[in-house]
This record gives sequence, C-alpha cells and structure tokens, in this order.
Amino acid sequence: MNKKIILGVTAIFTAGMLYSCNNSGSQQTPNTENTIQESTADNHDHAGHDHAQAAPTQSSEPAAILPNFTFYQLRSGIRVSNENLAKDKNTVFILFDPGCSHCQHEATELEKNIDRIKDVNIFYISMNDPALVLGFFDSFAPKLSKSSNVEVLIDKDQTFIQSIHVPSQFPANYVYGADGKLKAHWEGEKNINEAISQFHK
Repeated sequence: MNKKIILGVTAIFTAGMLYSCNNSGSQQTPNTENTIQESTADNHDHAGHDHAQAAPTQSSEPAAILPNFTFYQLRSGIRVSNENLAKDKNTVFILFDPGCSHCQHEATELEKNIDRIKDVNIFYISMNDPALVLGFFDSFAPKLSKSSNVEVLIDKDQTFIQSIHVPSQFPANYVYGADGKLKAHWEGEKNINEAISQFHK
C-alpha cells in the first residue's frame, strides 16, 4: 500500500472518529455489543460512539509487542519514544478524543482514584488540537494530568493508528508490560475498578 493511500485512509478515519465522538446524539447505531459500563449518573446512549464504519481495514487486534513510536508532550512539545518507558512497571496507553463523553467520564474517575494508579505509567494520547486536549484536562481531570506518572501526549503524525491499533471506540486502553508485551486492552469505557485491576495485570 503506498503512502498516499495510507494518508488518505487515515485522514478519513480521523475525520470520522471526530464526528462520531461528538455528543449531539445524531449518530446512532443499533450496535449494542460493546455497551459501556458506567455509573448510573450517566444515562448517555453509548451506541452512538461506535466508530467501526470509519475505521480503515486493519487487524482487529493491537500490536502484541509495542512498536517504536514518537509522540510529543502536550505542554512542552518534547519528543517521547520507547526510550522513555519505565523498565520496571506497566505502561497504559489511553487513546482518546476530548469531545467524547466516555473519555471525559473515565478521566474523571481515574482522577478520583489517583492513589490506586500511582504504580503504573499512563500515557494519554490524542490526535486532536493541543488546545482541545488542554481544555479536556482543565475541565475533567486537572490533577490527573499533573500527576508524576501521567503524561499527556499529542500524536501529530497519527503513529498510534498506523502502528499500534485502530480502535472502534474511545477511550481505547492498552496495557503493556515492562517487557513491551501487550497484557490487556479494551475499547469504550469500563467499570473503573475493573480498569484499575487491568492496569496492574
């Protein structure tokens, strides 16, 4: 597949993801297979966040071994790569869209449980405009984004969806061990206690 086709497909995919994640409710699909578990306080219809139609053809499984990557810190723009991964603990990658209510809810819940996730590294990754990402954390999880074990990264080259995985729902969580091997992954929101348990798998 040549580079033009890959870039064209990723551009269409990204546009589709951004549209599908808005909370207008106009994007409804009958798919309830991946219904997300949330607190009873949120009665939002989760079916509207199925992104399967926008995803380019690719393996449905994420990379079993973490490939080389380059992302950039939200505030400083400093390059982050595999060399920056902890050698003695799990790293959790959370691919998210600032406009997705499920992503907002997960970030809020993780912030409430920040003491339970201090022994894992968390990389929040977005392909969106840095200003939107900054607003997301300022609004929903300001303490989480400033935690010493949490990095907020911008994926300006769309490395994640080209090298690691194309998710069908946001937020998409991936737990990699210190050895670079995939331990767990899920798409869409998970009960916070189950999610934290998987972070420590």
